[in-house]
Order: sequence, then structure tokens, then C-alpha cells
Amino acid sequence: MVTWNWIFNRSADSRFGNSVVIVFLLAQALDGVLTYVGVTSVGHVTEGNPLVAVLMATFGFGPGLVSAKLWACGLGAALHLSGTHRLVALLSAVYFAAAILPWTALLAIAS
Repeated sequence: MVTWNWIFNRSADSRFGNSVVIVFLLAQALDGVLTYVGVTSVGHVTEGNPLVAVLMATFGFGPGLVSAKLWACGLGAALHLSGTHRLVALLSAVYFAAAILPWTALLAIAS
């Protein structure tokens, strides 16, 4: 049986926790910038996250994307303040692997 306690283990304020939340916030900002550049400059590219895509379709590329990224940053900050630093680290890694790297590759190919 797999236990996920190590991810949800709460710890006090630490250098690791502070570093991880900064990396998470930078990942959100970078994903936002790359997404905006991708959907506005590359012809037929769309956002892969359906919730973000709906926000962008409803409110426009910029406002929809900014609202989604601010919401994600707020949730990441809440996780940080609750002490679940390993979960924030895991989410940061997922963002880099599933959002930033694909956008970077797509934009490199398109340019």
C-alpha cells in the first residue's frame, strides 16, 4: 500500500519551504508568459487546461490567463502557509514538466 504522508507532511517555516514557494510562483509566472505568447503569436495553438481555456475565451487572453495564474498563486501560497512544502515542490515539478517544457519546445519550433 502506497502512503502519501511524505508529500502532505507539514513542516515549520524553513529555507526549503521558502525556496519551493518562490520556485512555484516563478513557474506560474513563466507558464503564464509562455502561454500568452503561444496562444497569441502561434497560429492554431490553444490552451490545454480546459478551465484556463474557458477563462481566456470568456474574458480575453490576458485577463483570463492572469486570473487563472493569480488563483493558482493564491492556492500555492495557502499550501505554503499550511506547511505542505513537499506538495508545493511536487506541483512545481509538475508545472515545469507538463507546462513550461512543452510551451518552450513548441515556441522554439515555431520560431
